[in-house]
Amino acid sequence: MFSWLATGGMILSLLVPTNPVVEFPEPETPPPGQIVIDLVTVNGSGCPAGTAAIAMSADNTAFTVTYSEFIAQVGVGAEPTDWRRNCQLNLRVHVPQGFTYAVAQADYRGFAALADGATGVERANYYFQGMSPTAYSTHTFDGPMVDNWQATDVTDVAALVWHPCGEQRNFNINTELWALAGTSDTSTTTSFMTMDSTDGAISTTYNLAWKTCP
Repeated sequence: MFSWLATGGMILSLLVPTNPVVEFPEPETPPPGQIVIDLVTVNGSGCPAGTAAIAMSADNTAFTVTYSEFIAQVGVGAEPTDWRRNCQLNLRVHVPQGFTYAVAQADYRGFAALADGATGVERANYYFQGMSPTAYSTHTFDGPMVDNWQATDVTDVAALVWHPCGEQRNFNINTELWALAGTSDTSTTTSFMTMDSTDGAISTTYNLAWKTCP
């Protein structure tokens, strides 16, 4: 099962993915040498061309996606469609022969300025090409709030969804930000949610768990 976390106004709730779970023992150390990860396609209103970048950590335990224009807003100065922003990333991880990986933890960060009565939402899911997506995890923040926010999704080892051994399947991430007016006065206030970065690594933050293939 996935973990439940609650942190400072954030409620995290995850469901077990519908993909069959491959039985592996505890994750191992990452493969040696630098893993190459490519950003194949980027789509969505939250990540126009040239506004998303990806990098693999030096120890191959995580990758980070950085956004520069991922913002949802409602109220003064906002267009009617600005309340929701989404980004769909298609990644290719060049997995060394004999290894497989799974996402063990995902950390999402940003900044929120929410008027009294407004609500900010971050939701995301991910999947390997040709496999069923995980259920969306949803994190809600209530106004009034003017502060950084962080949300963490953690997957238990027994529920990890592993990249199929010996195959090349891209990894897809879908992320959304919402700014909901609620009972706030949109004629005098502006509420927004931004995402500064999405980190991927099992010890800290999109954590990657590695295994040798059976």
